[in-house]
Amino acid sequence: MNDASNRPRVVIVGRPNVGKSTLLNRVIGRREAIVEERPGVTRDRKEVEADWAGRFFTLVDTGGWLARGSDLENKVSRQSESALDDADVVLFVVDAMVGVTDEDEQMARRLRGTDLPLLVVANKIDDSSHQAVIWDLVALGLGDPYPVSSLHGRGVGDLLDAVVDVLPEEAGAGRAGENGTGVDPDDAEERIFSIALVGRPNVGKSTLFNRLIGEERSVVHDMPGTTRDTVDTVVETEHGPIRFLDTAGMRRRSRIDEDTEYYSVVRALRSVDTADVALLVIDATEGITGQDQRLAERVDAAGCPIVVVLNKTDLINTEQREALSVQMTRKLGFLPEVPSHRISALSGRGVQKLVPSMGIAIDAYQTRAPTRKVNDIIRAAQQAQPAPGGARVLYATQGATDPPTFTLFANRTIPDSYMRYLERKLREAFDFGPTPIKLRVRRRSE
Repeated sequence: MNDASNRPRVVIVGRPNVGKSTLLNRVIGRREAIVEERPGVTRDRKEVEADWAGRFFTLVDTGGWLARGSDLENKVSRQSESALDDADVVLFVVDAMVGVTDEDEQMARRLRGTDLPLLVVANKIDDSSHQAVIWDLVALGLGDPYPVSSLHGRGVGDLLDAVVDVLPEEAGAGRAGENGTGVDPDDAEERIFSIALVGRPNVGKSTLFNRLIGEERSVVHDMPGTTRDTVDTVVETEHGPIRFLDTAGMRRRSRIDEDTEYYSVVRALRSVDTADVALLVIDATEGITGQDQRLAERVDAAGCPIVVVLNKTDLINTEQREALSVQMTRKLGFLPEVPSHRISALSGRGVQKLVPSMGIAIDAYQTRAPTRKVNDIIRAAQQAQPAPGGARVLYATQGATDPPTFTLFANRTIPDSYMRYLERKLREAFDFGPTPIKLRVRRRSE
């Protein structure tokens, strides 16, 4: 098996707004990282799987590095430096049209202290008439630069050829799959469940994410909207490998006034649509807001189980705790048997209970019910309360898992109210908990 965890890591570094995220998108051929023509858009590390000439590697985009800055900028810079500790190859991106800046020189001094293979990427060389300016970058003392245009793709192939030449042979030497996607067929067989952390801005998702994975991977700051993109990592648990996804804070569309934030929300919603379980993180000090309720409805509609996480409960008093319980029933009562946990992501109190809850949700998500028992449950339900209008389920079977999906063969159309009744009976019989289940009806004559 070509294990993704053993693939070499190619880390992209550089000061803000030199085109690091654009380069990542160009290499993998899709818009994975958020890109905007202003500094500071990328704040967290972004890791994607890539391949070139049949060699697999993990490509890591980092936030812009600055020698000095605000508290948030300093945290972003530390994230970039931390990524270098796990790197096998470093791509140092410089804006060739601007030339060498003080930040570039300081970053170069930092990189000269490593023994890693390092390639200087002279970005924004959009045509051959600007080729000569790259030689000013030789002054960085890191070797000859590679002229590229991340935006247009010019020179990126030559850069990747050079990357492949310095990749370590002992890691990630797998060949590309026949489908040409860069995904090893053996890897595709290993099912890794994904857990998306969703919620409004500044409710503590990134702090919880870092607590769950045991490493500071997402930048945590007390300014709303710090996480711009979805950050994910795979963690080994007692339930097997789980992919945790830290998403950008989601707010009402009317309050989204920046293109970057809009795309962040789009990515967050896409993560929800593909996740197996969603942790809906709520700020207990603010109570359950209307936006929390709408997010819960959106996640529920995506068809993945929900675990409600009431964060910052160490900061509320007894009266607020009682009010929170009332709000859970009144505002989130539409969620089926949703488990909730009161935690403090900052101190770690209560966080240890989340993984067992997620494990229960995952087990239910994979449940396959015996056909005989399914029909026994349906038959008993119909005997206890027949469907109106002479409708009747003749036979039922579970056709799929993830989530559990049942096909009901009926003599005629079954009213929605009766479908909800049958769903409740199946949910109770097989202890599905918060896991959504799907019922499909096919007409069949008796």
